[in-house]
Amino acid sequence: MAGSLVRLDGISKAFETGRPVLREVNLELRRGEMISLTGASGSGKSTMIALLAGLAVPDGGRVLFDGDDLTELDDTGRARLRAERIGIVLQSGNLIPFLTAVENVELATTFTDGNGGRAGADLLAELGIGGRSQHLPRRMSGGEAQRVAIAVALANDPELLLADEGTGQLDSKSADQVMATIFEAWRRRGLTVLFVTHNQELADRAERRLVLDGGRVRER
Repeated sequence: MAGSLVRLDGISKAFETGRPVLREVNLELRRGEMISLTGASGSGKSTMIALLAGLAVPDGGRVLFDGDDLTELDDTGRARLRAERIGIVLQSGNLIPFLTAVENVELATTFTDGNGGRAGADLLAELGIGGRSQHLPRRMSGGEAQRVAIAVALANDPELLLADEGTGQLDSKSADQVMATIFEAWRRRGLTVLFVTHNQELADRAERRLVLDGGRVRER
């Protein structure tokens, strides 16, 4: 296994009410790992994703991405890091409704000055949804839309893919198809993948399984 890609050092985070959600969490994500994260509703899983992606900053501790401290970057610096090196898939999807599937993917490549982006049509074909490239999100099933969202997340060949309940609103067949797409992308690209799920069967497919409980992370 290759070395560390992301490390959380003593991370603490509280809700706006002041109630702690993460308590001095120490965690390392190594290059090429497939990791699942489970935990009860409200346990802080989405907060963890936000911190890993630089969408939020901790109240205490450090988030190191390939040795760089995200807590020392400003909003612009963290946004550039996300655009160039991190892909994110959300439960509700991240597609622009008035753009076609291929337009959504190609838009994602514009945030890195055109460097390293993947051709939208080619990427959709690779993920098995090339036939939907000219469809708007509302003309697709939930599973198809989520696979397009994965294509958007992969458009700039990220090193880290974060999926926050990417199958939470899907039926079991569509969820299986979406997870198969994520696993295939992991195998082909050597990504580090962390996915959040309430589905224990899906979680158990990962080679490393984490549980968030009481503000702390433990291995299963």
